[in-house]
Amino acid sequence: MSDTILETKHLTKEFKGFTAVNDVNLRVQRGHIHALIGPNGAGKTTCFNLLTKFLVPTAGQILFNNRDITAAKPAQISRQGIIRSFQISAVFPHMTVMENVRIGLQRALGTSFHFWKSERSLARLNDRAMELLTQVDLESFADTMTVDLPYGRKRALEIATTLGMEPELMLLDEPTQGMGHEDVSRVTELIKRVSAGRTILMVEHNMNVVSGICDRISVLQRGAMLAEGTYAEVSANPQVMEAYMGTSSGVLEGAH
Repeated sequence: MSDTILETKHLTKEFKGFTAVNDVNLRVQRGHIHALIGPNGAGKTTCFNLLTKFLVPTAGQILFNNRDITAAKPAQISRQGIIRSFQISAVFPHMTVMENVRIGLQRALGTSFHFWKSERSLARLNDRAMELLTQVDLESFADTMTVDLPYGRKRALEIATTLGMEPELMLLDEPTQGMGHEDVSRVTELIKRVSAGRTILMVEHNMNVVSGICDRISVLQRGAMLAEGTYAEVSANPQVMEAYMGTSSGVLEGAH
């Protein structure tokens, strides 16, 4: 099996004359945590939406495990093992943490949202749900109503439900956005832990997170690929330094 799990070739997206993603060639290595970063308006979210098939590219190709998925639908790539965190996020605030994860597991079984099924028929999912909650340090919150979870714990719950879909490639969109330092540290460690045996591609603005856990970084600017490499390589790149305002001592600071 190829070391490259996801690849784009000349990926381009235009909106009525505006080029949001411009001829992007991206290669994500199997088993890596790969970050997609860039200043505001760089095209990161548009690129993510192209990869998860919520947008159709104007030109170019997307390959997953050497298969062309350019024309695939979101549900099709989900079944192939590409899961974006918000696709199955905890969207039921007045259900418990356990119930939310169990719904994610139902989707994996192809019995999504069968609310009319008896509690007993769903109980067999409880053991797996608890395993997932333990992985993200939420086992003590299993019976907590999701609406009552602190923000950082809700993001951990999203990751648990994502893991329930058995992803080969996890796409995380700004996983630490809006968090305080303690939550950032917890979620960063969590991402590192759950990356074992799978690949993660993440859009992230917090450079401390990126430098701490990412194997490789791609930098977008105005929709085009500006640089790619390790954090040390990217942070020392003069073009990258120029693209980010508020840099100091040759080290990237947090950028949105």
